Order: sequence, then C-alpha cells, then structure tokens
Amino acid sequence: MSVEAIAASVEEGQLLWQPSRAFADAAQITHYLEWLGRTHGLSFADYDGLWRWSVSDRDAFWRSIWDYFDVRSDGGIEEVVSPGPMEGARWFAGTRVNYAEHLLRHEAVAAPGETALCHSTEIRPVAQMSWQELGGKVRILATRLRAMGVVPGDRIVSYMPNVPETVIAMMATVAIGATWSSAAPEFGVKTVVERFGQIAPRIVFAADGYTFGGRPFDRRGEIVAILSELPSVEAVVWLPYLGLPVPETERPLFPFEDMLAGPAVSREEFAYARVAPDHPLWVLFSSGTTGLPKAIVHGHQGMVAEHLKVMTLHCNLGPGKRMFFYTTTGWMMWNAVVSALITGASAVLYDGSPVQGGIDMLWRMAADTRTTLFGASPTLVQSMRKAGVRPGELYDLSALDSVLVGGAPSTPETFQWFYENVRDDLWVTSQSGGTEVCTGLVTGLPTLPVHAAEIQCRCLGIDVHAWDEDGREVIDEVGELVVTGPMPSAPLFFWGDKDGERYHESYYATYPGIWRHGDLAKFTARGGAYIYGRSDSTLNRFGVRIGTAEIYGVAEKVPGVLDSLVICCEVPGGGFYMPMFVALEPGRLLDDALKAELAARLREDASPRHVPDEIHQAPAIPYTLTGKKMELPIRRLVMGHPVEKVVSRDAMADPALLDWYLDFASRDDVAARRTQGA
Repeated sequence: MSVEAIAASVEEGQLLWQPSRAFADAAQITHYLEWLGRTHGLSFADYDGLWRWSVSDRDAFWRSIWDYFDVRSDGGIEEVVSPGPMEGARWFAGTRVNYAEHLLRHEAVAAPGETALCHSTEIRPVAQMSWQELGGKVRILATRLRAMGVVPGDRIVSYMPNVPETVIAMMATVAIGATWSSAAPEFGVKTVVERFGQIAPRIVFAADGYTFGGRPFDRRGEIVAILSELPSVEAVVWLPYLGLPVPETERPLFPFEDMLAGPAVSREEFAYARVAPDHPLWVLFSSGTTGLPKAIVHGHQGMVAEHLKVMTLHCNLGPGKRMFFYTTTGWMMWNAVVSALITGASAVLYDGSPVQGGIDMLWRMAADTRTTLFGASPTLVQSMRKAGVRPGELYDLSALDSVLVGGAPSTPETFQWFYENVRDDLWVTSQSGGTEVCTGLVTGLPTLPVHAAEIQCRCLGIDVHAWDEDGREVIDEVGELVVTGPMPSAPLFFWGDKDGERYHESYYATYPGIWRHGDLAKFTARGGAYIYGRSDSTLNRFGVRIGTAEIYGVAEKVPGVLDSLVICCEVPGGGFYMPMFVALEPGRLLDDALKAELAARLREDASPRHVPDEIHQAPAIPYTLTGKKMELPIRRLVMGHPVEKVVSRDAMADPALLDWYLDFASRDDVAARRTQGA
C-alpha cells in the first residue's frame, strides 16, 4: 500500500496511494459487490459503473441497501421513492423504522465488554463504555422519559458537551420517537434561543459547564437565561459536569444520575417506537450567521439507509473499527460520529481543546483509544504541519488505517503531510457534504487510489454533478455543485416553514427542480472531485470565477502565514475590490517582503487573477461556531451593509473578533475602494 517516494513538493492530483490487494479484498464495498453478484447477478467493470447504476436504477439500488443491511421495519417497502419532482420526494413508503434501534443493533451480538464508546475530555481520562452498558442506560433513560409523559413527536434538546451522557440522551430520545436537537455548551444565549425557540422543546438536557484550553466555563447563568426564553420547557435533566451547585430554576430539575437509577430494562422487554417516513428524527441547524438558522428536519428511514451506506461502504466501518472526528455537539459531524455505531463500529468522543497538552494531543488520544479512522479539519492539520508535528514517530498508531479530512477544502500538502508524518500506508480521504443532508455528497472509497487533495468519488445513490451557469454539466472545469435526483437524506422540511418557501429558496430556486448545494466543485474525468468553497462567496475577477480555496491553498503554504480569508466586492462601473486578510505566526509582521512573497506565490502557483488588491494582517480569521470561514458576512460588512443585517456575534467562534473587521470596514480608504474599486 505504501508509496515508495513522495515528492517534497506535491501537486494537486498527484498519485499518493494505491490500496493493496488484501486491503481492497477486505473492504466493505467489496463484500457488498460480491453480494450483488450472488443475489442479483450484477457486476460492474469499475466504481463508475456501480455509481451510474446506483443513480439510474434508484429503486433497485436503495432496495439493495435495505436488504443487504437487513433494515428492521414494521411493514415492507411499498414504494422506494415517490414519483415526480425531486423536491418533496418521499422515501420508503409502507415502512416504520427507528434510528436508535439500528444504532444499538450490534449490542445483541457484541461480546461481553466489547467497546461501543471510547471517550475522554480535558477533565475525564480516556475510558470505555461497552455495548451492554450503553444499551442498558439508553433503555433505562428512555423508559424514564416515557414515564414523564414524553410521546412521539415531542422535542427534547441538549446543551451539553461531547460526552457519553449526550449520546445516551440522544439515543433514548430517538428510541421513543421524540425529536432530538443539540447545541454545544459554548453557544451563547441568543444563539441557543434562536435555535430551540423555533421547535418549542418539552425537555432540556443541560450540563453546568464545560472546559476548553484548561479553563472551566460555568454555563449556569446561560442555562437560566435560556430557560426564561423557552416557555415550552417542562423539565430539565441536569448533568453536574463541573460539579457546580445547582442553580435556582422554576422548572423541575432531575439529576442525570437519578434518571439512570431505575431498574434495568432488557432488550426483549423494551419497545422501540418505529415511526413512519415523515416522522422527524432530529433537527439540525445551519450556522445562522446572517439570519435565523434554518431548522433542518431529517427522518428515521432516510438516515438509517444513508448512514448504513456511507459509514459502511464509503468509510469502511464495521465491528472492530473505531471512528474519531474532532467535533462539538453543535455540528452535524457529531451525529456522524455517533452514526458509526450503526455499522457495529465504536465511536470515539473527545471534548475540549484539540491542542490541550500539546498540538499533538489528538494523536496521543488516537493511540490510547486504538482509533482506526481519524478525522479532523484541514485547518487543524495545517497547524500541526506548520508546528512540525510527527505523530508517527511519537505514538503507536498501528491500529490506524484511514484518515478523513472534512469541514473545508483540503490542499495537496495536507494529504502529503499524513503520508510523511503519520504513516505511509494510510488511506487518506477528503469528503464533503453538509448539515442539510447530514452525510457526504462526494466521498471516499477504500478500493480506489488516493490523489493529492482529490475527493475520490461521488457517493453511491447521489446523482451529483458540476454545472455551469446555463445548467450544463462540466468536467475538469469548476461549476456549481448540484444534485439532480432525489436522495433519502434530504430534509423532510424546515421546522416552521409551513409553505416550504424557505426550503425551496435555499436549494431549488437557481435551477428549477434541481438541488443547488451552494459549493463550487470540479469533477475530473476519472471521477474524482475538488471542492473550492462556497459559491455565494465566489471571487469574480475580470469575468473569471475563482474559488476561495484556490487562494487559501497557496497563501497558507507561505512561511509565517497561519490562516487567511479573501473576499471580492463588486463596485460601480463593473469593477472589483479584492482584499485578503492573513493571520500570522506570533511575532511575525506583514511587511512589504511578505506581501511581495504572497503576491508572487499566488501569481506563479495560481494566476495573476488570484493576486488580491490588498493584503492586511488581521489578529485572526473569523469562523462560525461550526468551523466555517465567514467569507460572506465579512464581504457584506466591507461592502457597507449594516452589521446587524450581516452577522450575529453569537454565531461566531470568537465574537470579539468582529470589532476588528468592523473597524476595517469603516475606514475611509476602504469606503473609497468599495465605491471606486482598487
């Protein structure tokens, strides 16, 4: 599997890895293909043939997923997907399914003590929870919730860190047919109320605080304030994570430990609430940087089928595997990590700073937990790369066989870093999807080669393409990422969007009847893909569209540059103003020499159109609470839009950072640029 030599300077698309015969033969996708041959007489010359069948014979493909994974259901499939338009398509009519039942299905065959959850935080050492313990606690808590009068369709929400108690609360909620939603404890009061206020929750699971960077953060005041804005809440389940005194509240408060103190409930006597395809499973929220967050509702059937497919066939998970991705409970990647359980794999949880105790701490944790699939954002990996971390020399990572880089576009250097500094026989994959679908649209496959920065393939069953402005497919060119056929994990609806107008405007208004995802993408002739950032923050220079990731990939290779953000503002008369902001290593200043080097590298490695009009040193680059660069809000701010219509501070990872960008936007020279151009 190893590559004999990797060039010191890697180019986009360069071959980095080929699966060995043994690795490919053992892959989950190989077993599925063998099953298709035995049971349906189907065979395919390559992955492209398999993918084309999965989107052209949609009913047969998704029925095969249902049958191959033996989905447990009351009633059989009467209709795989409803005929007619993609928008509003409904899946698996005639079935009644429960998502939590499938998350816990492996418990019945797990060996005594076999691990379901590995978990740690800044104040809790690495520990493990068996399938039997996890299942037992879920059933006890679910039974207690039923005794409190919770019925299918009630909303239950969480304001807790990434700890096993949150997983247990989610699974217990879903097991009885209630609808789950979660906010990370670092979210501010306004951010939480904007989310939970839309869905009128009945019960709140809350922790007294969390830790980050070695500091405890008391959230009791925030919880009291949140409850005062949520009149629908009838009770609070309290987790004393920091051990702080319980605050005064008008709502009944039940200690989490007491909720688990009931008698054991066996698998045989517990009844999961199997629900119809239109029943809400959970509500995920968009970032909400420029308006009320979208309340995105998914269904049980769609998530069961999609997560069985993507986590097993594309992520190659199954019993004996362990998945980690650095995330918080406020991001869809938390749901994705928990979904590893649906394959029989273990989920690895961590809460806290990813660099607490050293920038290599996540690798130490990966070694301690025997993680097999390690996931992190490209930004975090870039920090490790620039710090000179060499995890493969420091830790026993022999259990690790794959890496998932997600959350933002990757660079060739990111891929190369894993092979040079972790292991030279890793399957490294970048994937891209979104909160809207809670899965990947373009993803990895363990039987395909790895090319630098390239996402390996389209996801099975997802009819995804790049289109130009006229709605024509483009290959080896950058275009809008679109999905041209229905997918099971598409939202059922947005909560509160009674006429569906907001849902339609979000995805279907640009190309009638076609899902426009909002990303810029390029598909290669060999079937791989590149994502170049959000299309609503596209840089339009002299009639040429540029993805912001193209600039970041070059700028952040320059020594001293930690992070960057670029925007392009249209000005009267057809001109443009394109400033770039850079965050530098401590002690570095943006002098003329560094500006010249950045401009030269962008001109040579990209094109003259990629060179910004100005480069400014910023204290840091602004991100949302879910780790997305705030390109569009900063662009609107610089263009002179009122801040209250541009961005919510509560949606920012570092709200105080907004003041620097406000000061920049209010400068006289910037005002002149946005009216006269650069």
